[in-house]
Amino acid sequence: MDRAALADFLRRHREALQPGDVGLGPGLRRRAPGLRREEVAQLALMSTDYYTRLEQQRGPQPSTQILASIARALRLTDDERDYLYRVAGHGVPDRTVDVGHVAPALQRVLDRLSDTPALVLDVLGRTLAQNDLARALYGDATTRTGWERSEIYRWFAHPGTARAVYPADDRARQGRALVASLRAALGALGPSSGAADLVAVLERTSPEFVALWERQEVARRFTDHKVLVHPEVGEIEVDCQALLTEDQLQVLLVLTATPGSESAAKIRLLGVLGMQDLGADVAGDRQAAR
Repeated sequence: MDRAALADFLRRHREALQPGDVGLGPGLRRRAPGLRREEVAQLALMSTDYYTRLEQQRGPQPSTQILASIARALRLTDDERDYLYRVAGHGVPDRTVDVGHVAPALQRVLDRLSDTPALVLDVLGRTLAQNDLARALYGDATTRTGWERSEIYRWFAHPGTARAVYPADDRARQGRALVASLRAALGALGPSSGAADLVAVLERTSPEFVALWERQEVARRFTDHKVLVHPEVGEIEVDCQALLTEDQLQVLLVLTATPGSESAAKIRLLGVLGMQDLGADVAGDRQAAR
């Protein structure tokens, strides 16, 4: 671990970012350029004290999970992220399997989307990032670990819960689309990749997956008109638009409803329900602390 190189790298990249680059308001007058340390810590979901110690060359060696969070907070490119891992004394992660890193270009777009559900997935269907409305619609998938983070895995391993967000008459089509996208990922990544590992896991888990896999369908379908089901607001009719990275390993999905429609009103209601749930969680934490 090169403490001096790590500290200087973090400080310079923090100072190069402006609040608007990460979806924050300008706030009060700033005496120093770039983001504040506490803002980076907040974005990285870590304590300000821990992050400050890293910049002051006093902190312990950060874990790969911490580094992934910092890379995401600082909007690092793949090359910059790799350098961060090296100076912190870790090996460089495989770019196709690092679920802690969101492509900076997609993250910047996601930061600016607050009025409609949006999320970033990798090529294996793992949720890398969500905005508040996507969490209100789908639940927070970023807290899951292992294959549980993949919507493809959950669809076949936990059909009772994973499929509830789709109407019953659309679930067969969605299942075929997920399997076809996994076959496309396998073709792109090869037989020694995480895609092959996921196929092997699902072949042991789900006879339904095996039957669909044998159809040899290949497709990457994201742009779509679909109906989603929320337990409190009911059916929401949306259009799904996709923005892919150049290597097509990550995709930003944006769900929009027709302006003025009942579905648009339901999406606004989701925002209100999400804030109420957050308030209930905070109240529960406070009660538990007493």
